[in-house]
Amino acid sequence: MRNGKNALIIIGLALTTIVAQAHTSDTLVRYFLQTLYGHEQASDLSKKIKINDLEQKRAYVWEAWKKANAAFEEERLIDIGPLQQAKTGQWHLPESLEPHAIMSYYWGAKGEKPQEGYPVFIYLHGSGPRDREWSTGWQLAQMFEDAPSLYFIPRIPNERDYYRWWQKAKQYAWNKLLRQLLVSEKVDPDRFYLFGISEGGYGSQRLASFYADYFAAVGPMAGGEPLKNAPVENCRNIGFSMLTGAKDFGFYRNILTQYTKDAFDKLQIENPGYYQHRIELIPDRGHSIDYRLTTPWLSRFKRNPYPKQVSWEDFEMDGFHRKGFYNIVVNERPDSLLRTHYEMDIKGNDIEVTVSNVRYVTTQKDSIWGIEMKFDKELIPAREGSFTLFLDEHLVDLKKRVTLVVNGRKVFQGKLTPDLKNMLRSLAVFGDPRRIYPVAIEVKLKK
Repeated sequence: MRNGKNALIIIGLALTTIVAQAHTSDTLVRYFLQTLYGHEQASDLSKKIKINDLEQKRAYVWEAWKKANAAFEEERLIDIGPLQQAKTGQWHLPESLEPHAIMSYYWGAKGEKPQEGYPVFIYLHGSGPRDREWSTGWQLAQMFEDAPSLYFIPRIPNERDYYRWWQKAKQYAWNKLLRQLLVSEKVDPDRFYLFGISEGGYGSQRLASFYADYFAAVGPMAGGEPLKNAPVENCRNIGFSMLTGAKDFGFYRNILTQYTKDAFDKLQIENPGYYQHRIELIPDRGHSIDYRLTTPWLSRFKRNPYPKQVSWEDFEMDGFHRKGFYNIVVNERPDSLLRTHYEMDIKGNDIEVTVSNVRYVTTQKDSIWGIEMKFDKELIPAREGSFTLFLDEHLVDLKKRVTLVVNGRKVFQGKLTPDLKNMLRSLAVFGDPRRIYPVAIEVKLKK
């Protein structure tokens, strides 16, 4: 009788566990759906996780994210066909961000899908008549020697004042594209590449700095942004190629490309092993150069989603800020009127983070266009604001004590307990299968 009673108890507990797990799965999907629809919410789904169960729980959470994305009402990428077939799709971008904005795109593959998934190349065209530039991009992509590869080639939605790849409506498209790519089983999440020509060179340089944590390498061509628009520091952990004609004098592209090279050279010397780059002024060439050199160079790189050294200048681009970068998520900016610089360095289980407000002083400005060409940058220790530092077993040993020092002040020392709520929040922010972090440290800066 006692054995029968114990068996009933065991069966009852098992059924309770199954029901609880099913309920939790539905709850996770609902949580993610709410975030996808833009309803920010605090996760109350706290549940401790054993270190040995992290991979299993990660897979469980990722499946819930994929189900939420499948249920989310939106225009999706069309099916993949051979790039040479010129299959096109289109996305309607929010009217509130840009009027009458429809982003058409080519979407196609070259070669057979590798076992780990396709590398993805995003190509941004130049600022001539958009249909001609778009078609030229499709023709060039077929010529580039980077197969097997998958190409997303968008057409700018509107011309004139809206002919910028970094404007807010286009940022909406990039966030959507990255999210949809990452839930696909057909791509390699660590081999995304961004490049472009002329206006696409400007755009890819800006977007490279803004979204560096998603890319393996980037390759602006025939461009040249003032570095205030594309802080080099953010490109610490990616490959960066930039090719410009030495006689490309328009808007000082040759001069600004040289300034970019100088900045990368300096940072690479100061940080051996980081800031890998190839920046060249092509002799005797103007605005037209050999575009075939970029994607083979980019293809050599694979993203490191778990860098232990991160430099991030959190800056505003057309009114938008990133919520986070690599494993740092901003809760409250130290100064809404200034940029913020975060510097993270992990050695073993000792973590040091420096948070500074950034002030730019223009030291060179052209007399014709008013372009701010060169700057001095001042870093001032931040005294306000808060952020979350997410961590996992790739960054620290979760079985040992962790020490975190922020701006010279020890803010945490002890063992960190993996929790489901951290996985949910980090995945909701980044939408990245590599960044489902089980532990987090909340930091509030002090005056």
